Amino acid sequence: MDAGTSHEGIPLTTIRVWRELGGRGTVLGPLFRASAHPADPPLPTQSPVLQLLLNAEVFAPEALGLQNVLVGGGEIVWMGTDVPDMPNSLGVTVEDLQGARMIPGFVDGHAHVTGGGGEAGPETRVPCVPLSKFTSAGVTTVVGLLGTDDVTRTTGDLLAATRGLVAEGLSAFCYTGGYHLPPTTLTGSVRGDIVHIDRIIGVGELAISDHRSSQPTLDELLRVASDAHVAGLMTGKAGICHLHMGDGERGLDLVRRALETSELPARVFQPTHMNRRKALFEEGLELVQRGCSIDLTAFPVEDGEDAYSAEDALERYLEAGMPSDQISVSSDGGGCLPTFDGDGRVVKMDVGEPATMATSLAELLRRGHDLDRVLPAYTTNTANLLRLKGKGRICMGGHADLVVLGPDGLPQDVMLAGVWHKRGGKTVVFGTFEQSGVMNV
Repeated sequence: MDAGTSHEGIPLTTIRVWRELGGRGTVLGPLFRASAHPADPPLPTQSPVLQLLLNAEVFAPEALGLQNVLVGGGEIVWMGTDVPDMPNSLGVTVEDLQGARMIPGFVDGHAHVTGGGGEAGPETRVPCVPLSKFTSAGVTTVVGLLGTDDVTRTTGDLLAATRGLVAEGLSAFCYTGGYHLPPTTLTGSVRGDIVHIDRIIGVGELAISDHRSSQPTLDELLRVASDAHVAGLMTGKAGICHLHMGDGERGLDLVRRALETSELPARVFQPTHMNRRKALFEEGLELVQRGCSIDLTAFPVEDGEDAYSAEDALERYLEAGMPSDQISVSSDGGGCLPTFDGDGRVVKMDVGEPATMATSLAELLRRGHDLDRVLPAYTTNTANLLRLKGKGRICMGGHADLVVLGPDGLPQDVMLAGVWHKRGGKTVVFGTFEQSGVMNV
């Protein structure tokens, strides 16, 4: 037995804290296996009143070193290097992370929660993305949207899917509209949807420079963006215009003209898929200097392809000295990733996975990047742009959406609002109709 551990392999500091709390609660060791106390850990769908997470190397996203984190009521109640003095009657659950890295849950600003696709016929419609696809990948907040198919998939469908994920424990929001103009809405206008519907925070993904778009004019883009902006002012929501960027040679020309000919703030326009072409990415750097934020997609990139992977693009962005808070990475989870021939017909397709955010970050860590330097693009930056209070940071009063990274840099344990959805590398909470968690009715 190591001098610093008990015979069950639990650090003596953890045992001391447990005893100081009156022997109440459960002490958990490596991989959160129960030990040293006969009480069973709480069921996955239940959240203890208070959970004390010891010895976490916290990246908030800034590096804070070893911290003890107290979680209660779905929020971070306290954080510090000392152990809080709490009454024994509180029944605190104590867990020791043994120096593992803890980060905020990923904020995925672009996912097709209802499924995307449909460009090659109704049989190519991608199914809805189930809860555990997000949570097992460390995504604790997601923003859903419609793409090419905004006819058979509607804003009503999207809102229902979003609310379903919320009911299952995920923080979820969505955009109104889709690729085309006039936008599909519930109230008859973009402004009305954002003002009157709780989960809707902006408009998107409106397609430009793409053969699948409605070929919007400058005036049409300005009308939609201004509706989103004013609705944001009225509600305190993001009110952004989230723009799908295609492969077209016009690139960001429409956005540049919108900035030059209107009074709209640059933050209203957020183009995504900015790494799909190398020239488009370079255009995006100039747009960032005008005040816009750009979004990268964590999709697979083949050798020799005229594109950057999300990690390559983020490296280039940071090395160029660009503002670190104006770039983000999203998954395009559930979206169709088609390849077209010269006539615009699909010749092959793939499906985006929420897990690509996690694998992208892990690759950056493998390359030797400091976690606190690259992490904001996966967490804080999206939360700030979208005005999602309590998200994307580890701080007192923030939401208890936490990810513990394993040695490989991938999510090992994932907590949403104080409830563990993944533990020791295994998903323990599933969506209503997932195979391992179908609800008995």
